[in-house]
Amino acid sequence: MLNLDVPIVLLILTAGISIYAWSNQDLMESWILNPVRVSKHGEWYRLLTSGFLHADWMHLIFNMIAFYSFGQVVQGVLVANSGTTVGLLQFLALYLGGIIISDLPTYFRHRNDPDYRSLGASGGVAAVLFASILFNPVGGEGQGIIIFPILIPIKPFIFGFLYLGYSYYMGRRRGDNINHDAHFYGALYGIILTLIFLPEAAPHFWSEIQRFVF
Repeated sequence: MLNLDVPIVLLILTAGISIYAWSNQDLMESWILNPVRVSKHGEWYRLLTSGFLHADWMHLIFNMIAFYSFGQVVQGVLVANSGTTVGLLQFLALYLGGIIISDLPTYFRHRNDPDYRSLGASGGVAAVLFASILFNPVGGEGQGIIIFPILIPIKPFIFGFLYLGYSYYMGRRRGDNINHDAHFYGALYGIILTLIFLPEAAPHFWSEIQRFVF
């Protein structure tokens, strides 16, 4: 397998499908996550295809910038440790698997709700983001993750804890139209799968935090 830039390929594919679906309601309705149709008609493909749809430009741009920024790092580490072919397959399992697995709790919660719809790549993005945090928990000097609108760099591992806590809280609260469950379970999936692929990431993560704190 060639050493492809998988994040840019997925970004272009996702952007193209999302933009096309905005003017093609039939595609949007056929691919969006509709738990009732999954339950009654066995349309399980929607768990994946919904990840290639986005609600609007802001949703699409935010997800794809985050995905590409962290995806480059994660692909590089996986390829360096597992070789080109296996590393790229691992990256695809991380991202595409994150989209699918993160939607399962949403499916079970809303499988009897005929009005519920969900779309977006957030579960896969969260999986890649948290793989990146495992690989580089403290960042470099003066580096960190920017949280809008604070615009102050935050150390990746601190951001990770805040992200998980916020996503879990908002998922239980259900106070808006954002699928926080996808964020939370996508992140957990990313952590677990990354540690399966690279168990040495756990002691590396802990030693980096210890070095930063002490």
